[in-house]
Amino acid sequence: MKVKVIITGATGLVGEGVLFECLQHPDVAQVLIVTRKPYKGVKHTKLKELIVPDFFKLDAIKDQLGNYDACFYCAGISSNGMNEADYAHITYDTTLSFANQLLTINPDMVFSHISGAHTDGTEKSKIMWARVKGKAENALIRLPFKKVYNFRPGFMKSTPGQQNVKGYYKVIGSMYPLFKLLFPNSVTTMAEVGQAMINSILKGYPKPILEVKDIKVLANA
Repeated sequence: MKVKVIITGATGLVGEGVLFECLQHPDVAQVLIVTRKPYKGVKHTKLKELIVPDFFKLDAIKDQLGNYDACFYCAGISSNGMNEADYAHITYDTTLSFANQLLTINPDMVFSHISGAHTDGTEKSKIMWARVKGKAENALIRLPFKKVYNFRPGFMKSTPGQQNVKGYYKVIGSMYPLFKLLFPNSVTTMAEVGQAMINSILKGYPKPILEVKDIKVLANA
């Protein structure tokens, strides 16, 4: 089974890490990165790029988004310094708008979404970002895609060669072996996240929300 995937967020840590795994995987035939700014990283014969300044307006490029088997939605932003309205606009409004537009084009696709550890599915948390991410997860699960998966990775070790890794993350990454020893259910690698997302198409998973333990299981399925 050869699959074609759309990836958002390739100019960030998670999206680029997932992209690396897709380009190396023999069952991924084509990757389309949908991004607001050009991706200046790895080049590959499988890779196509589509610059989309506004994720709320896909009508003009619908013909370029058709016939894909999955979307790996890895775009996102830190909540640091943001108020709830601005954070929700990016984390909830933009994500749901993009997903709903894709649904009209590829209703049989798998939609796999990067959320975050400690996201609150009850939407009642006192922690703003956890509440907003929970609202986004729940809304996505209700959409009638073939399947919807919400991935909740914790700390992720980047893949060698990634360019979109912030300085502080490089420092923390050197501590991955210690974190893995002390907090095995809170840390993973970008390679595992990417492999798990690919397997969400090829093999599926019985749960719509995947914690770190689930991600590792699916990555090695």
